[in-house]
Amino acid sequence: MKGYIFLVVNLAVSAAFSPNPNGAIIKNIGEDKDIITANKDGSLEDDILEKPRIQRSSITDVDSLWDSPVAYVLDNGLELNAKGVTLRAFNQFRLKSCIDFKPRDSEAYYISVQKLDGCFSYIGRVLPNGQVLSIGRYCDEISTVEHEFLHAFGFYHEQSRHDRDEHVTIVYENIEEGREHNFDKVSNETSTTHGVPYDYNSVMHYGKDAFSNGNGSTIITIDPEFQDVIGQRLEMSPSDVQELNLLYNCNSTIAFMMHCSFSDGNMCQMNGCSQSGSGWEMVTHAPGGPTSDHTSLPSGTSNHSQDTGYFMHASTAGGMEGDSARLETHTMSPNRDCHVQCLQFYYYHSGNQSDQLNIWIREFQDEWDPMGTLHLMGQITGQPTSHWQLQHVSLNATKHFRVEFEVRRGAGTSSGGFSIDDINLSELECPDVTMQIDDFDNLLTTSAYATILNSPRHYSSGGYAYSFGVGLYGTYFGLFVQLTSGENDDQLEWPCINRQVTFQMLDQNPNIQLQMSKQASFTTDLGTSDDGTYLWGNPREIGTSYVDDNNETIFVGPLLGKRYFADSEEIQTRNFLKGGSVVFVFSFQDLTPLVNGSVLPCPQVEPVMMTHPPEDLDNAPCSPRIVPTTHPVTTIPPSPTTHPEITSTPYPTTHPENTTHPHPTTHPHPTTHPENTTHPHPTTHPEITTHPHPTTHPEITTHPHPTTHPHPTTHPEHTTHPHPTTHPEHTTHPHPTTHPHPTTHPEITTHPHPTTHPHPTTHPEHTTHPHPTTHPEITTHPHPTTHPEITTHPHPTTHPEITRHPSRTTDDSIFGSSVALVCSPVLTLLLTLMLLIP
Repeated sequence: MKGYIFLVVNLAVSAAFSPNPNGAIIKNIGEDKDIITANKDGSLEDDILEKPRIQRSSITDVDSLWDSPVAYVLDNGLELNAKGVTLRAFNQFRLKSCIDFKPRDSEAYYISVQKLDGCFSYIGRVLPNGQVLSIGRYCDEISTVEHEFLHAFGFYHEQSRHDRDEHVTIVYENIEEGREHNFDKVSNETSTTHGVPYDYNSVMHYGKDAFSNGNGSTIITIDPEFQDVIGQRLEMSPSDVQELNLLYNCNSTIAFMMHCSFSDGNMCQMNGCSQSGSGWEMVTHAPGGPTSDHTSLPSGTSNHSQDTGYFMHASTAGGMEGDSARLETHTMSPNRDCHVQCLQFYYYHSGNQSDQLNIWIREFQDEWDPMGTLHLMGQITGQPTSHWQLQHVSLNATKHFRVEFEVRRGAGTSSGGFSIDDINLSELECPDVTMQIDDFDNLLTTSAYATILNSPRHYSSGGYAYSFGVGLYGTYFGLFVQLTSGENDDQLEWPCINRQVTFQMLDQNPNIQLQMSKQASFTTDLGTSDDGTYLWGNPREIGTSYVDDNNETIFVGPLLGKRYFADSEEIQTRNFLKGGSVVFVFSFQDLTPLVNGSVLPCPQVEPVMMTHPPEDLDNAPCSPRIVPTTHPVTTIPPSPTTHPEITSTPYPTTHPENTTHPHPTTHPHPTTHPENTTHPHPTTHPEITTHPHPTTHPEITTHPHPTTHPHPTTHPEHTTHPHPTTHPEHTTHPHPTTHPHPTTHPEITTHPHPTTHPHPTTHPEHTTHPHPTTHPEITTHPHPTTHPEITTHPHPTTHPEITRHPSRTTDDSIFGSSVALVCSPVLTLLLTLMLLIP
């Protein structure tokens, strides 16, 4: 995953997009068909299959519901693009419902996604040993995949509801002969609506001309406003999602983490604080802009905002350089195996170009860590904006964490500051490229026909260079991608195949769970042009050239994509056009692992160059974290192991009834996490090679915190423990005694168990230290960076027969920390005798 480019265009700065410089060839990829059209050439009468020889199941049959995660198999015969689209549909179910998915292991009931003759599915879970769901030719659209999976999850078509006659009229004389049964109603005895109102926007609704014989529409909506709405093929509607969650008793979702639009003055459990300056304020307008929040901006052609709403603003007009204000979320926890999150929010910059909006995550090592460790993930600075701007920032939290928005005053004079609104956070991958075009409706109609607005050059995770483009054609527009020359061309395999390109026109609903965006995907292949050259070949060999603004000769391949993506009428619907702006997001994803598989590897958050690395942030969180006063009782696991790189010698044991293990008990291949390393300046690591061509805009840089470092500063032959209580050179005993003057490392959390023993048995070759807190041969660093293959363990593994308990610190404890008790000769003698007597 790359750093994310954020581009802004309005009439004053439209040159930020470069028009197509060389008249590159434009070629359409793929063909769009709805489900009924895709099935028409085959023998299917509908997209619903019946279970053989028995009455079909209904959504009231609990036995026909699937267990989550739903097991699946992507058949080898399934087209690669359909495989990628299916996984994208899975992510929408994860974002909006409690239904998860997993590749099939040994489950008897699983969904076998195949390419058969059309798009179809059974209703509910009805067949073991691989229930077929077909994503055939022309079915590889996310709305179609969602539609068929909703059938599999227990849904009929919307117009089959038992109450449909109150909302639509079926015109039977216009239906093809023999297809009338497709418009049958489902009895309310075998189906339920869960109290959800009839939904014209449902992805399960037929279009107005479904199975028409050519004499007119087959479905007429009682409310004529929705006649052209039914049959939408965007995504699941909010009502579809609501009914799905009711059917499966969902109380939470798999991948959604938080949303906040500050509606009605609600802070969404966020807290603010400041350092020598003004803090974050909840306002309805701000000096220097914006004049309203983003949530209530008008959509479509409307010039009227909704009711005035709130947003958060931090002023940089007063104070001194370096003054900062922080706004932090509540504590959240990653739940998915892939530790990648996508933070999405809108911001408005009305301050000085040297002001900064920094995005941090604060990770907590465990529930006893009150401070956490900060990692800088993104930064926004540069020229002020004239519109609310959408920003994506990729995160890689692995433990409990908070997101912090920090505004830092720059050196210049400011009359405004930074504002943020409509925050969303999910455990999904961010898009690769974001393009926002302001005043889009006017730009579409006034630009020269076939004007192409190109993004800057980007690099994929595999090193391929590409750019995206928006083609303007007066009343409609298209979306394209083209390969460009890059510095890795001589090291890459050509043609560039098995990469899925996804275009998306974003529904700017403030809540991502309610969005219904329009998208299209296709996958690069071995297709050729009329002259026999590969469409996805090396641009240096098949492309045309031009000289860019930096006097560099650039080679570009053909523009490939959708010449007709949407028209001027469609962008007026939903929230595609909001405050005059349209947002496009793009992805360029390698699907090679799906050629013979059913799952993609976890995406990686890569480090990017930080334009203006900030100085240290105040380390204390705005809201104090409540931590437990004692550690829980921990029983040591019964299978001690030894690190293969540590050689130790058996030591004599003084207590036969409590024999300790002769070797240090550690884990064989621990792995540390980046949050255990504290950096004074969390910018890019000097020893980490960043991408030779950063894909971020020079004014907006995301800074993913690197997950590993190539040159660890801790000793590679030893396991580092966050709670070091013993050394491999010493034998642990079951009768601990407290040091009179315990010494701990200032940056290491002291384990609650005592670290010394009344009768320490040491190896003759080693010296016992009164304060054994560090290994004599290991250099301790003030900011330890651990080896990527070493895991820190909160509780070191010792002898399986010994159960350690939290140390007591009260004065009435015989193992407490009272100096008088430890130093008393009489008590010491008595204690020694007690320990020696079996």
